[in-house]
Amino acid sequence: MGAKIKKGDLVQVITGSDRTKQGKVLKVFPAAQRVLVEGVNRVTKHTKAGQTERGTTTGGIEVVEAPMHISNVAIVDPDTKKPTRVGFREETVEKNGVSKTVRVRYAKSSGKAL
Repeated sequence: MGAKIKKGDLVQVITGSDRTKQGKVLKVFPAAQRVLVEGVNRVTKHTKAGQTERGTTTGGIEVVEAPMHISNVAIVDPDTKKPTRVGFREETVEKNGVSKTVRVRYAKSSGKAL
Protein backbone atom coordinates (compact mmCIF):
# COMPACT_ATOMS: atom_id res chain seq x y z
CA MET A 1 0.00 0.00 0.00
CA GLY A 2 1.31 3.44 -0.87
CA ALA A 3 1.95 6.15 1.67
CA LYS A 4 -0.95 8.54 2.22
CA ILE A 5 1.25 11.39 3.46
CA LYS A 6 4.48 12.25 1.67
CA LYS A 7 7.25 14.81 1.99
CA GLY A 8 6.14 18.22 0.68
CA ASP A 9 2.41 17.72 1.34
CA LEU A 10 0.42 20.49 3.01
CA VAL A 11 -1.18 19.04 6.15
CA GLN A 12 -3.33 20.32 9.01
CA VAL A 13 -3.08 19.18 12.63
CA ILE A 14 -6.43 17.74 13.73
CA THR A 15 -5.70 17.03 17.42
CA GLY A 16 -3.42 18.30 20.16
CA SER A 17 -2.21 21.70 21.28
CA ASP A 18 -1.37 22.81 17.72
CA ARG A 19 -4.85 21.95 16.41
CA THR A 20 -5.90 23.76 13.18
CA LYS A 21 -2.33 24.75 12.32
CA GLN A 22 -1.20 24.00 8.78
CA GLY A 23 2.33 23.28 7.59
CA LYS A 24 4.43 21.49 5.02
CA VAL A 25 5.73 17.98 5.73
CA LEU A 26 9.52 18.13 6.07
CA LYS A 27 10.17 14.44 6.70
CA VAL A 28 8.24 11.18 7.06
CA PHE A 29 9.33 8.36 9.39
CA PRO A 30 7.31 5.35 8.11
CA ALA A 31 8.71 2.81 10.58
CA ALA A 32 7.74 4.96 13.58
CA GLN A 33 4.54 6.24 11.89
CA ARG A 34 5.58 9.85 12.51
CA VAL A 35 5.86 13.03 10.45
CA LEU A 36 7.87 16.22 10.92
CA VAL A 37 5.76 19.27 10.06
CA GLU A 38 7.14 22.77 9.52
CA GLY A 39 6.19 25.20 12.32
CA VAL A 40 4.17 22.63 14.28
CA ASN A 41 4.91 20.78 17.56
CA ARG A 42 7.80 23.08 18.45
CA VAL A 43 9.81 22.08 21.53
CA THR A 44 12.75 23.67 23.34
CA LYS A 45 15.97 21.72 23.06
CA HIS A 46 19.00 22.35 25.27
CA THR A 47 22.27 21.74 23.42
CA LYS A 48 25.64 21.46 25.09
CA ALA A 49 28.00 24.40 24.62
CA GLY A 50 30.98 23.86 22.35
CA GLN A 51 33.25 25.64 19.90
CA THR A 52 33.54 25.51 16.13
CA GLU A 53 36.83 25.58 14.23
CA ARG A 54 36.54 29.35 13.86
CA GLY A 55 36.23 29.84 17.61
CA THR A 56 32.55 30.79 17.83
CA THR A 57 30.58 29.23 20.63
CA THR A 58 27.60 27.00 19.95
CA GLY A 59 24.91 25.59 22.16
CA GLY A 60 22.17 27.01 24.30
CA ILE A 61 18.40 26.78 24.04
CA GLU A 62 16.94 26.14 20.59
CA VAL A 63 13.33 25.83 19.48
CA VAL A 64 12.91 22.99 16.97
CA GLU A 65 10.08 20.94 15.47
CA ALA A 66 9.51 17.48 16.91
CA PRO A 67 7.96 14.56 15.02
CA MET A 68 4.28 13.86 15.68
CA HIS A 69 2.13 10.81 15.03
CA ILE A 70 0.80 10.48 11.50
CA SER A 71 -2.78 10.02 12.75
CA ASN A 72 -2.78 13.55 14.20
CA VAL A 73 -2.50 15.21 10.77
CA ALA A 74 -4.71 15.27 7.68
CA ILE A 75 -3.87 16.35 4.14
CA VAL A 76 -5.30 19.71 3.08
CA ASP A 77 -7.61 19.72 0.04
CA PRO A 78 -6.12 21.94 -2.71
CA ASP A 79 -9.59 23.40 -3.53
CA THR A 80 -11.19 24.12 -0.14
CA LYS A 81 -8.02 24.43 1.99
CA LYS A 82 -9.66 22.14 4.57
CA PRO A 83 -8.50 18.73 5.81
CA THR A 84 -9.63 15.73 3.77
CA ARG A 85 -9.10 12.01 3.51
CA VAL A 86 -6.87 10.47 0.84
CA GLY A 87 -7.86 7.83 -1.67
CA PHE A 88 -6.09 5.98 -4.45
CA ARG A 89 -7.34 5.39 -7.97
CA GLU A 90 -5.88 3.99 -11.16
CA GLU A 91 -5.66 6.31 -14.16
CA THR A 92 -4.51 5.50 -17.66
CA VAL A 93 -1.83 7.80 -19.00
CA GLU A 94 -0.75 7.79 -22.63
CA LYS A 95 2.87 8.65 -23.27
CA ASN A 96 4.60 8.27 -26.64
CA GLY A 97 1.68 6.23 -27.96
CA VAL A 98 1.84 3.72 -25.09
CA SER A 99 -0.98 3.62 -22.51
CA LYS A 100 -0.01 2.87 -18.95
CA THR A 101 -1.99 2.60 -15.68
CA VAL A 102 -0.73 4.72 -12.79
CA ARG A 103 -1.87 4.85 -9.14
CA VAL A 104 -2.79 8.41 -8.17
CA ARG A 105 -3.55 9.89 -4.75
CA TYR A 106 -6.65 12.09 -4.66
CA ALA A 107 -8.61 14.16 -2.15
CA LYS A 108 -11.84 12.35 -1.31
CA SER A 109 -13.83 15.54 -0.71
CA SER A 110 -13.18 17.19 -4.09
CA GLY A 111 -11.78 14.36 -6.22
CA LYS A 112 -8.70 16.43 -7.22
CA ALA A 113 -5.38 14.63 -7.62
CA LEU A 114 -2.75 15.34 -5.02
